[in-house]
Amino acid sequence: MLDSIRIAFLSEHASPLSLLGGVDAGGQNVYVDEVSRNLGTLGHTVDVFTRRDNPDVPDIVQWSPGVRIVHIAAGPPEFIPKDDVWPLMPAFRDGIAAFMLRNARTYDVIHSNFWMSGWVAAQLKPLLRVPVIHIFHAMGLTKRRHQGSSDTSPGERMTVEREVIARVDALIAQCPAEEHELIDDYAAEAGKVALIPSAVNVDTYRPIQQAEARHALGINPDVPLVVYVGRMLPRKDVRNVIRAVALMVEREDVPVELLLVGGESAEPDPVLTPEIGVLRSLARDLGIPDRVRFTGKRQPDVLCYYYSAADVVVTTPWYEPFGLTPLEAMACGRPVVG
Repeated sequence: MLDSIRIAFLSEHASPLSLLGGVDAGGQNVYVDEVSRNLGTLGHTVDVFTRRDNPDVPDIVQWSPGVRIVHIAAGPPEFIPKDDVWPLMPAFRDGIAAFMLRNARTYDVIHSNFWMSGWVAAQLKPLLRVPVIHIFHAMGLTKRRHQGSSDTSPGERMTVEREVIARVDALIAQCPAEEHELIDDYAAEAGKVALIPSAVNVDTYRPIQQAEARHALGINPDVPLVVYVGRMLPRKDVRNVIRAVALMVEREDVPVELLLVGGESAEPDPVLTPEIGVLRSLARDLGIPDRVRFTGKRQPDVLCYYYSAADVVVTTPWYEPFGLTPLEAMACGRPVVG
């Protein structure tokens, strides 16, 4: 085992705390949570630096053994969509530096997450004189390629990504496609890129007997059930899934039902999650409103019931840097179509 080291995680918009109900929580939150927890279990010390987006949370939260979440003031202490956070990064950088100085805190390595925290890490590297390991979670060029004019990323994003790639010491790619993006689209040195696939917690995502899962959720034990779990965004293309279900009903006369698990609130709310309104309208237009059920957001500790209730889990996004939900479904013993 390696000697115990101190690690600074930088994750400006994706805090493990957001797993408990925050808006805009996704795979990056899960990654930061699981990797930091497991590093703590191995005896390392981890401070996760994230932007304060709630005035009521403590400056420092003891998250798990060896892991703290450190909230840095950068802009108003409220939720801000991640694409609007970029102008606050100088304040985020300065707040992290001030925390380290004030607490005489040193680190052996920085692990930055997403392009904005990558910029902050590259800025702090000369000051701290420690190596930086960076993971993007999603690349700007790929997002622009698939979303076109609907991409809301800041215009500087791709330039900053190239700067980060040039200045950090190592890059993590979560799948071969991302490795190719880094090398082919951004001219990253191949020797600088480590391919490390993400994984899932098999204690959290575990098989449950389908009958037991359906009974717990109040689902008809006999109905053919398709399940989607994830964010409700246009790029996730849940609309495609609804169209497919409508075709199954119309052409194959299959009495299938679709369970959609996700959203920005525990109850499905088209105001907080506009895509839910779009999907409801689509289901109504296709004549299957009674076959599409929305649950709202669910926490990781109960998702295994939703996965296990399915006959098949489906995910058909326009693009995905690394999809955790297919792995979660497979860990629960369910087939995946994607």
